[in-house]
Amino acid sequence: MTQTVAVLGTGKIGEALLSGMIRAGWRPAHLLVTARRAERAEELRARYGVETVTNADAAKRADTLILAVKPQDMGRLLDELAPHVTADRLVISAAAGIPTSFIEDRLTAGTPVVRVMPNTPVLVDEGMSVISGGSHATPEHLAHAEEIFGGVGKTLRVPESQQDAATALSGSGPAYFYYLVEAMTDAGILLGLPRAQAHDLIVQAAIGAAVMLRDSGEHPVKLREAVTSPAGTTISAIRELENHGVRAALIAALEAARDRSRELASGNG
Repeated sequence: MTQTVAVLGTGKIGEALLSGMIRAGWRPAHLLVTARRAERAEELRARYGVETVTNADAAKRADTLILAVKPQDMGRLLDELAPHVTADRLVISAAAGIPTSFIEDRLTAGTPVVRVMPNTPVLVDEGMSVISGGSHATPEHLAHAEEIFGGVGKTLRVPESQQDAATALSGSGPAYFYYLVEAMTDAGILLGLPRAQAHDLIVQAAIGAAVMLRDSGEHPVKLREAVTSPAGTTISAIRELENHGVRAALIAALEAARDRSRELASGNG
């Protein structure tokens, strides 16, 4: 942790990474941040004790650059960084849909690039970050990315060819659960419960089920069957979900998300 790491574009995800690194033992003296607005830069400096710099200065001084900007801002950022990034730097991109080749083509030949797809639960240290190496990234570079993103949740290495699928499943995944909780809360209201009570019941059920899935090691079918009594309430509900094609709709939804990720990666945004 003696390397200098710069977080460029310190929005919500960038700030979550920054705070996670500090909690994991990184010294603020080894961290640089950039922000578009001066007041935002001052806020980060005051909150974390880190130095705020320009993008060009970060590229000159940092050993590792984490590009946490929006995908549509990546091209402009790379144009700004290119004159200052040498091939001994590690560039980590957390921008959705941007392939490593897009970044490699705009920087010094041989620059190692790692692509990471985090999801929003990194904000509460329960994120899932999917990591892929570019053509010049070594296992050491991937391990360094895991060290950084491991401070805000779990990490998983996949070939870059699987990043679009991972984006559909994990990157967008929290939104599907929020959608489901919203629908189930509405159902609770229809059944006569106050909104706050329905919300609390569903959220705790979701948390409990997730912890059981994670900690038990059991297949979800086995856990579901443990709740499903013969001729009981649960099987009646499951029958209706199957009758309405919920399983097929979920599969189709994730395929659509994967396809959209491919479109964004190819520049057809």
